[in-house]
This record gives sequence, C-alpha cells and structure tokens, in this order.
Amino acid sequence: MDASKKILRRIPIIGLLNAIVSIDLLRRLTLELIERKIYKRVVEVNQNHCPRRSQEDKYYIVSNLLRSFIRAWREGLISPRVRRHLIEELGGKVLIPAADKVRSFRQEHGFNPPKFVTISPFSGCNLRCAGCYAISSSERAESLDYHIVDRILREKTKQWGSHFTVISGGEPLLWRSQGKGILDLAASHQDNFFLMYTNGTLITPKVARRMAEAANISPAISVEGLKKETDARRGRGVYEKILRAFHNLREEGVPFGISVTATRENAEVVTSDEFAEFYLKEQGALYCWLFQYMPIGRSYTIKLLITPQQRLEMYRRIQRLVREKRYFIADFWNSGTLSNGCISAGRPDGGYFYINWKGDITPCVFVPYSTHNIKEVYHQGGDLNTILFSPFFAAIRKWQYAYGFMKSPTEVGNQITPCPIRDHYGVMRGIVEHHKAHPIDESAANALTDKSYYEGMVDYGERVSELTRDIWEKDYLDPEREAVLQESRR
Repeated sequence: MDASKKILRRIPIIGLLNAIVSIDLLRRLTLELIERKIYKRVVEVNQNHCPRRSQEDKYYIVSNLLRSFIRAWREGLISPRVRRHLIEELGGKVLIPAADKVRSFRQEHGFNPPKFVTISPFSGCNLRCAGCYAISSSERAESLDYHIVDRILREKTKQWGSHFTVISGGEPLLWRSQGKGILDLAASHQDNFFLMYTNGTLITPKVARRMAEAANISPAISVEGLKKETDARRGRGVYEKILRAFHNLREEGVPFGISVTATRENAEVVTSDEFAEFYLKEQGALYCWLFQYMPIGRSYTIKLLITPQQRLEMYRRIQRLVREKRYFIADFWNSGTLSNGCISAGRPDGGYFYINWKGDITPCVFVPYSTHNIKEVYHQGGDLNTILFSPFFAAIRKWQYAYGFMKSPTEVGNQITPCPIRDHYGVMRGIVEHHKAHPIDESAANALTDKSYYEGMVDYGERVSELTRDIWEKDYLDPEREAVLQESRR
C-alpha cells in the first residue's frame, strides 16, 4: 500500500492531466476512453446485480460529474492546489487505505460500514427561510463543541475508512467553538473531503481564499430558483449576494455546486432548461442537489409539498436533463436509483446518519427522531458504532433490505419512491413509535399528534407510488424479467 502511494506521487499526473484537458482532440479521446470504462464497470459488469436501467442512471451521473470537472478545469475554475489535492490526496491517501478499513469492518461485522456522516454543528443562521428543517434562530442558537466534531471525524475515518463528510446547518460559516470554525476543521482533516451546504452570503473573497487553501471543501450554495424565487423565500438581496459568492469562488478556483429545495411553487422553474443552463453552465456550478420539500422544521406545512403530478413531471424533466443535456443533477427523492434506495441509518454501501447541533443523532436529515445523543454516547464510553448498531437504526436497515436493497433485479422495490418517511410515512412512523425515538424539536413533536399530517403524508405517498409504478415496472423491472425468461429458454 505504501509503495502504491509513493508511485502515485512520483507520476507527474497534474502536468499530464493539464495537457489532456487543454488539447481538444486529446481531451475528447481521453473522455471517450474513460466513459467507456465507466460504462463497462457500472452497466455491464454490474457487480451488485441491480436493474440495468438503474445502472444506466448511475453511469450518466458519474459521467456528467466527470464532464463538469473537466469543463471547470479547462476554464480555470479549479485551482492547481485543489486539483492536486483531489488527485494526489484523495487518490493516494484516501482511496487506497480505505479499502483495507472497509474490508476489516466487513470481516468483523458482516457488512460494509457507512460512507459518511452529515453534521450540523450550529443551529444559528443569518437568514430565516420558511420551512427550514434547522429551525434556525440567532437568539437561541445551539452548538456542538469543536472537540466533539473533531472526534467524530477522526473516529469515522479510522473505524470505517470514511473520508467524506457533509456539513449542514444552520449556517456552517457562523459556527465558532474553542476559537475555531468550519474552515479550521477542514484544514485539520486533510484526509477528508467536505461538502458544505451554505446560504453563500458569508463567502467573501477572504473566505473563498481560505477554502482554496484548504483545498478539500466544496460549498453547495442554496438557491430557490432564479432571482424572483430565491429572494421570495430567502430574503430581498440574497440572490445578488449568492452571485457575488459564485464570483469569489471562481476567482479562487474553489469547485462549488448548488442546493435547491423544490416546492409546489417552484418545481417547474428548478427543473427547467433555463435554470440548469444558468447555474451549471453560465455560473460554473459543477453539480446540483435538488431536495424536494419535506414538511418538517419551522412552520412545516403539507401545502408546500410538490403535488404527485408535479413529482412525476420532475422525474421526467430531470431524466432528460441528465441523459440528454448531460448535467449533474440528483433529485432527492426521484433519483433513488443512484444510491440503490434509502441510505439512512448508516446503510451499507453509501449510507450515512445525521448529528445535529445538540448532539442528537437521527437516521437522516429529514427524520427528526432520535434514540441517542453523541455527547451522551461519548460520556458513557461508546463510539459511532454504538449508534450504528442501535435497534432503531437496525430496524430501518431491515426495512431497506425488505424493500429491495441487495435483492435480485426483478424484486427491487420502486426506487423512484425510496424514502420511508416521505414515500412510506406509515412505515417510519411505526418504527419511530416502536423504538420510542423522541422528537428532536417542537415541530417534530407536533407532527406526532397531528392527525391531518399523518393522513396527508400517507395519502401523498400512496398517490406518488401509484403514479410512478408503471415507470418502475416498464423501464426498470420488465427488461430484467425478460432477460430471466430468455435465459431460462436457453
């Protein structure tokens, strides 16, 4: 392993890649070669035996990210330091040793560890967006201590071989603890790559420069559409501040993306060609994470949920934007095939769980119920595996397997509706009640006693499942059944 890393460092790979990216013919031929290899590995080899259409979905999203990265490199939007870190550090220090740690975990526990953890270290925010799950408030902001967050990162890296961390909030750039902030955390954990969800209003030239120096952090900046939609939900003038943040990041060569909340009011705008072209081409964003509004948090309401018909149309639009326009757009939850379904509760092969500013640990950012607190776990001598093997999390993973995770390609449940709290609300509600998981905030408590909320969520999931069932059967499962039938006739 050490020899492999030494060899990797000796190769003048940055210079070689610079040449490939800058010469049109060489770039085109190299991209075609890489994409053929990706297609063969993902679609044809198909190690986990998923439906072929699911694997094609994965191929397009990986290929599109590669294209975004090459375009940004060619246009000078990724600094030399960030390029070197992505290639040498993540390649030479992260990917190679991670395989050993994953293998060791699997040998001890019988399954692969989670891939990452999402942490919201601070509840405070300088904005007050309607429906934000963080219930942010500067007056009563709560915070995790730096040493706890630092321990979480060291622990997951050592125990799981996990070198990817998601930071959310509140607004992460406001977090200060023990004289340190989120950029200090990134700088001190060079063996991790950070995806940070942020409103972008605090990304000054100085902050962008620090991100470039750390070289291991990519901000996903929240927008609600174009100017009209963004200022309507986030506040007047926020859109212009976001554009300045984009400029600052481009100037320093920091790769960035966008994060979007799709509601009944903006679903058409955020899946339009105009939206995708503006942010992912004109502004230089590499990726787009699209989160359909989930009615939790401050002022939650089912009335903001996209309608079942809108959700079906969003699926069709994003399939076209990904497959034909070749953008990197992942839609939670319509893009469930990309992750083989729900990844909450630390599911093997791509899973995670969430830790908030109070230390409450939940299966997912959108499931506001908990049986453990990280501060109490550490105080009692436990670690991250204590949470991973909790009965609450184990029950959710059991449902994931029953729904279709790792099943044969003819038996996989509808991954266009993969979420146990959004698409199968009765399932998650039953698990929460059985394991006496407590609500982490007042809104989550209110939802448990709100009969109309329960009925509305159950009805919503049933209607979406009915609308998408034919797509799942025809496009994903029928080809697999036909292949089995043809094989049986040989």
